Amino acid sequence: KLWYQRRVREMKVRLVFLLLFVTVSGETDLNRLADPLYNIVERSRYEEFDDGISYNIAGGDKKKGDEGLRADEDEYRIPYEEGIEYFKGIKSPSCGWEIDQLDVSKIKKPHQIRLSFTGDPTEMAITWTTNGVTEHEQVNYGPVKSDLNYTSTSISHQYSWHWDEESKEWYYTSGFIHEALMINLIPGMIHYYQIESNGEESEVLQFVAAPESGSKTPLSFMHVGDVGTFGTSVMVTNDMMERMKEQQFHGMIHCGDISYANKYNHSRPDNAEQKVWDTWGQMVQPIGSKMAYMAVPGNHELDIWDSTNENGTIYAKRFIMPGNERYYSFGVGMVHFVAVSTDESIDASSTQGQWFKNVLTKVNQNRDKWPWLVVFQHRPIYNSNNKHKNWEGREGNTSSRYVNPEIIGWVDNYPTLLVEQNVDLVLNGHVHHYERTWPMKNVKTWDTSYTNVKYPVHITCGHSGKSLYKFYDLDKDGTYEDSYFNSTPGWSASRDNSHWGHCELDFINETAVEHRMYRMKEGEHTEKITITRSTDRWSAATALTLSTVLALLSVVRAVW
Repeated sequence: KLWYQRRVREMKVRLVFLLLFVTVSGETDLNRLADPLYNIVERSRYEEFDDGISYNIAGGDKKKGDEGLRADEDEYRIPYEEGIEYFKGIKSPSCGWEIDQLDVSKIKKPHQIRLSFTGDPTEMAITWTTNGVTEHEQVNYGPVKSDLNYTSTSISHQYSWHWDEESKEWYYTSGFIHEALMINLIPGMIHYYQIESNGEESEVLQFVAAPESGSKTPLSFMHVGDVGTFGTSVMVTNDMMERMKEQQFHGMIHCGDISYANKYNHSRPDNAEQKVWDTWGQMVQPIGSKMAYMAVPGNHELDIWDSTNENGTIYAKRFIMPGNERYYSFGVGMVHFVAVSTDESIDASSTQGQWFKNVLTKVNQNRDKWPWLVVFQHRPIYNSNNKHKNWEGREGNTSSRYVNPEIIGWVDNYPTLLVEQNVDLVLNGHVHHYERTWPMKNVKTWDTSYTNVKYPVHITCGHSGKSLYKFYDLDKDGTYEDSYFNSTPGWSASRDNSHWGHCELDFINETAVEHRMYRMKEGEHTEKITITRSTDRWSAATALTLSTVLALLSVVRAVW
């Protein structure tokens, strides 16, 4: 009996110290721990650029169904040279036609090269595409350019799209999409890599590995939304390439509506044009091959109507994101990023809602490691443009357009968690304009200062390629009103629906982040602000962790 009591006591103590370890160390994979759907979505475990690739505009005289391919289609180069004046429309600033689409069957060498974080600073995932596959498919890498002594072998897959009953053929078959995982990286250090694939080699490229979680190394990120493959998309991409010559960036955040494959010049009303995905992948290669390109799906990737039947399947085949890829989290140095899917429910009883709360709670227990907490998503819950207004989900919508009309939790549970869990920034897309809010608790309560903020700041960068929401057809009778015809709400600090562009974030230290917005082709930033976070919020989160540890220690004493 004494032996049994002693064994029970030992087991209890071990369990308590296990709990203490998880609480104090914070090294647990948040996605695996909190997400019951981890890896259920079809995905691989692992998931220099050719400046030489040019795009011609798809002219208005194109015939429906004519892809407008050229014999030298694999000889592209960026930037797109059309003057900005071309894209000034009457009703709304027009992004112009989409550029001619890439034919991957003609491209043997590795292209569409794109990196992504895994959540482990010693890893970097990579994907690329070729028109064939051999037994020798790998990426060689290392911290010394002249000695790429590490090798990672890739896995490869293809997919087909839209079976044509009349011709008994697939309308589209992708190139071979390769995925590999580079491991044993040195956190925060520059690494070099070269792809050997399909009998070809890429040039030697480089990236900066994620700094160790808890490192206070300054970080720089770009963020965009609603890009596509339009003339303006290429020019915004070129602007970001120019910025990369001036500054080292750690990563890109893309807040949904990625390629707009569903609406290739309105020529494919029933099934998305997959060549648009290839063209987008090549267009962003100069960025994605040199920094981690982290994306979250938008309605044009997930919604079965807005994606023209893709319904999230193509996003899952072309991207390597952590977790289930639709919503996930990852830490980079002193910042923890959390991606959420706005086309799914996030109420307290939903899978995403439970996962979201668990992740935020665990990050708050480690705010000494991750003082910055950033959420990114597609649809903004606060928006002053009349085109979309605030995202409130689709509660009770029984339209046959939607397979799953019930998307709830965005009005009550989600904004409450943002404030309660001390989220610092919320990055958005969807609305084709730029908007930055004051620190907001809700639409009735906000502060008009970015010093010692205690509420989240919401930034919508949805002006990165697609036509801008300059005007709004209010009455559906052909009469267009300015989409900002109402007075600016008090919580909106800045907005712009007349210029395309991109945004940047520099996390300077534990309490200060600098936000910049760049208008297309203007070179210099249009606005720059510094946001300082309240140390009281940080102290409260740390105190929560300490109180949890003390409570567990009291259990240990009670057991003894």
